[in-house]
Amino acid sequence: MTEVSRRTPRDVQRALFQRREIALIDVREEDPHAHSHPLFAANLPLSKLELEAPIRLPRLTVPIVVFDGGEGLAKRALTKLTELGYTDVALLDGGLRGWAAGGGELFQDVNVPSKAFGEFVEARCHTPSLDPKQLRAFFDSDATVVVLDARRFDEYQTMSVPGSISVPGGELVMRARQLVPDPDTQIVISSGARTRAIIGAQSLINAGVPNPVAALRNGTMGWLLAGETLAHGEARSFEPKFDDKVRVEAAAQSREVAERARVGRTTRDEARRWADEATRTVYRFDVRTPEEYAAGHIPGFRNAPGGQLVQETDAFAPVRGARVILADHDGVRANMTASWLAQMNIDVYVVEGVTLADLVETTMPPVRNAIAPPAADEIDPAELQARLKEPGTVLLDFTSSVNYAKRHIPGAWFALRSQLADAVRAFPDAERYVATCGSSALARFAAPEIAALTGKPVQVLAGGTQAWIDAGLPLEHGETRLASPTIDRYRRPYEGTCSSRETMSAYLEWEAALVAQLERDGTHGFYVI
Repeated sequence: MTEVSRRTPRDVQRALFQRREIALIDVREEDPHAHSHPLFAANLPLSKLELEAPIRLPRLTVPIVVFDGGEGLAKRALTKLTELGYTDVALLDGGLRGWAAGGGELFQDVNVPSKAFGEFVEARCHTPSLDPKQLRAFFDSDATVVVLDARRFDEYQTMSVPGSISVPGGELVMRARQLVPDPDTQIVISSGARTRAIIGAQSLINAGVPNPVAALRNGTMGWLLAGETLAHGEARSFEPKFDDKVRVEAAAQSREVAERARVGRTTRDEARRWADEATRTVYRFDVRTPEEYAAGHIPGFRNAPGGQLVQETDAFAPVRGARVILADHDGVRANMTASWLAQMNIDVYVVEGVTLADLVETTMPPVRNAIAPPAADEIDPAELQARLKEPGTVLLDFTSSVNYAKRHIPGAWFALRSQLADAVRAFPDAERYVATCGSSALARFAAPEIAALTGKPVQVLAGGTQAWIDAGLPLEHGETRLASPTIDRYRRPYEGTCSSRETMSAYLEWEAALVAQLERDGTHGFYVI
């Protein structure tokens, strides 16, 4: 039997200190990950490994260290990653308990490096903020104030400060001058909690926007806790087109900010050469809006809107020590985003001289080292509908629990692939199983595992649940027939409107305490300009 490779917590910490490439991967589902993990541990669940690893870990020789909380998932993940072609995979010695026993700091929640960085920025830069009572006083006195919401548009639509305008964080420096041309108008940046408001406000300050700027303290959560009412379903947004004079001014100031942050410079050709090399992990991101990206982008670049890239750096670029290359066509968004990544101790470069003529690709770039799914016996939606009316067929849905609750095929059972051995016990007796998910991409990987566990024939729904929907067939809603716990999704207190006051207050207290945790951890290398 081949001996399993292991790396100690101290070895991992040493790699982080020295800025050597390392991917510390938590292979549990998102909810247990959110309850406890090292600072730079990226969540890549075992259940989705074949689909996500080629995108998030693009270099097969990257050093990977996997861990779990003692559930036995890490060993399975090591085997799977090795089968996928990764050549330097090890277990974290002692797993999560070993990290803690070795004196390693443990963090809660998701996207923690970015959130901790936001608190670090506020503490070091003394980013101005207004509490909800102060903002209410502005509203009541008819003072000139504009509230810009720095989250994704869908988050803004869920709940927002009344009268605010959606301007996702990466767009702020580009759009603020156009939306608020009077330099005497107070600009307030809002978010769900703290991070994106802090980074958004400090972005405008760093870029020299002449207006008084402040973050809304504790965002929409703080607004609710102050007894205020949130708006729902709002659609105010920035105008997609921008004034060229404003753009030129914003580009000059953004570049100056990036220079102060020691951002590197590169070209399209050099970026492509770097991506083709086998000696360094390279991520290439187009930081413009999804709509702009879909209309045309530089070949080989994936979309990561600037504000979300700063907010979810661990998800987009989980290899710590990798090279990150950013592009836009305006000279503003890539430079501002890069300035923040550089301060997060990331080796980041901006592509110089991009023009509209360079944005020739309109499809997603191919995934290097993508894994072909296993062959499957497929069944079409009409045949499945007929089969489900008869006894003997059980439908298993491997989509996310959030999507499952929104809509699923009547009679389907929700299951997590990583929990399949336990889920099988909850399934009713069947002569055959049918597997599905949104597109059936994940279902095709689950099908042979179902067959091995049950000894029964397994088919896959061709085109997945989306094909069922496209055929106009009926749907069901809610958390019905759960064969697995819904631990694939951590329920973020700042994403909805049903969190209790106690939950929101505890979350905000946790965020404020992150700076002290960073000091105890010591591996981050963050700085501010």
